[in-house]
Amino acid sequence: MAEDKQETEKTFADLGLCKELVEACENLGWKKPTKIQEEAIPYALQGKDLIGVAATGSGKTGAFVLPTLEALLKDSQERKSVQPFFVCVLSPTRELAIQIAEQFEALGSGIGVRCVVLVGGEDMLQQSIVLAKKRPHVIVGTPGRLADHLSNTKGFSLHALKYLILDEADRLLSMDFEKSLDEILKAIPRNRRTYLFSATMTNKVKKLQRACLRNPVKIEAAFKYSIVDTLEQGFYFMPAALKDCYLVHVLSSKKGATSMVFTRTCRETDFLALVLRKLGLGAIPINGQMSQSNRLGALNKFKAGEFNILICTDVASRGLDILSVDVVVNYNIPTNAKDYFHRVGRTARAGRSGLAISLVNQFDIGPFKQIEKHIGDDFKIPKYTANEDEVLLLAERVTEAKRISRKSIQEGGGNKRTDRLDDEDEEDIEKYLGIKNKKLRRK
Repeated sequence: MAEDKQETEKTFADLGLCKELVEACENLGWKKPTKIQEEAIPYALQGKDLIGVAATGSGKTGAFVLPTLEALLKDSQERKSVQPFFVCVLSPTRELAIQIAEQFEALGSGIGVRCVVLVGGEDMLQQSIVLAKKRPHVIVGTPGRLADHLSNTKGFSLHALKYLILDEADRLLSMDFEKSLDEILKAIPRNRRTYLFSATMTNKVKKLQRACLRNPVKIEAAFKYSIVDTLEQGFYFMPAALKDCYLVHVLSSKKGATSMVFTRTCRETDFLALVLRKLGLGAIPINGQMSQSNRLGALNKFKAGEFNILICTDVASRGLDILSVDVVVNYNIPTNAKDYFHRVGRTARAGRSGLAISLVNQFDIGPFKQIEKHIGDDFKIPKYTANEDEVLLLAERVTEAKRISRKSIQEGGGNKRTDRLDDEDEEDIEKYLGIKNKKLRRK
């Protein structure tokens, strides 16, 4: 199975883009358009509304950034000036909004594009000052914060808006943004171009499509669920009590590789990162409960190579532009197949090879079999085996690292329930060790 991500035979110039944008693509190392770009950009340049059904990593951001910049440049040439508040992009997360803005700025650097990001977690008054001073051509934001500015920021409006882009619309509608979206749609002109991009076409997305798009062209650039050929998948099966030992074993065996470890809860990201660092592994957490500055700081440190292991919740599994991830580890098996595909899609990008490893225990068998079924009717993810004696040798160090990490969290006002559950986990490890090897006991 191959995701429709491959570059095409056409060039960006063949799509009808102007010389300035073709050069900008070349400067970013974009040699040829991806399939979603090849199919979407010509329709966009014809002035059509678009619906793009595209998986993460398909190049969809370029598919809407390039034609809107082309329209902005054309409009400025006709007016002899550049109109502010020309484009508005709505994103479900702060990190994705920032990355979209970075792409606008990178591709539009040669034509002087001004871009502002409006997201929660930052001072609203400061954002208002930037809006007034910068008069941006492009606004990228989360719906809640943009709706706040439309209601409360004096002198700010989008009455001249020409382009509205809804990125990852399925997530926008699954994160209680519907009220904010309604407010925004009422505040912007009906006479505009609208692009809607989504990984899946849910009923809510279809309803939104009917409400805000006019005779759209629908482009599907990937199967609903697909795995690139360069991705290797595998799983380890172990007792739940030894999952942390297996995690350390996997990460230690891939030392130096860039890895993303997906957990179910925010607390787990913090705790696991602390445990792994106690064991000498370069782990840093990112989750939705961190402040904006801390999340971006963690992401930048990971991208820069200061830490090679990112412990994250599903907030990081879609949209984040992290190109060179070698390994994805499913510490918790996702309860639905869609999240699995989005997680493993963080590796094996842009033609690179990648590895996705799942840690499966006795409680994960049902969800894991459902994931296999979504990949293919007869598909089985290969089972990996580890030398269990080697894994058990890690148990004492892992238990001690957890004890020290738990103490650190307690001293910092950590969650008591998490501490109690970790004590129970430790007892389970000791019971398992007692059964498997009576010589291995905690001193």
